Amino acid sequence: MSDFVFYFKMGWEHIIARDALDHQLFILALACVYTAMDIKQVLILVTAFTIGHSLTLALSVLDIIRFPGKWVEFFIPCTIFITALNNIFQINAPGKSARINYYLALCFGLIHGMGFANAIRIMLAKDQSIGIGLFGFNVGLEAGQIFVVAIILVIGLLFLNVLKVKRRDWIFFLSAGVFALSLKMALERFPL
Repeated sequence: MSDFVFYFKMGWEHIIARDALDHQLFILALACVYTAMDIKQVLILVTAFTIGHSLTLALSVLDIIRFPGKWVEFFIPCTIFITALNNIFQINAPGKSARINYYLALCFGLIHGMGFANAIRIMLAKDQSIGIGLFGFNVGLEAGQIFVVAIILVIGLLFLNVLKVKRRDWIFFLSAGVFALSLKMALERFPL
């Protein structure tokens, strides 16, 4: 049980930590097209990301696939700005953007899973309970994502329902900000 708790905490911090801005921006880009009324769809979206993330993480930990860390670190912000750009292009059809985001979450989760693979591979290699470790990490990751999504939806509820910000403006504002930050990250991480 202590292994599960250790890896759960690691998965949670992978999303919640201050240095997890890339994951938080990705979740923001995915979730900003939804409202609090769409909670079921958002949970499916978060789970799609976790499935992609978990699959690649498991394949990496088991040493079935491996990619150069520099390229993975570059591609992670690329997935974020592509998602934000999709939101902007679909600004007048947030329902269409939301449907596309399911596929983006799953596919881009594969790339994000490789980002943490090296660190967790080393930890799990020393540990005999790879299954418990991966399970605990992924449950912590999912819980962290749900927490971040809940914050986004509550803030969205405040802006959309109380402050009466138009949904289109809300999506554009968040997506443009995420796009700018993630583009900056990608340029800083470009492998030379």
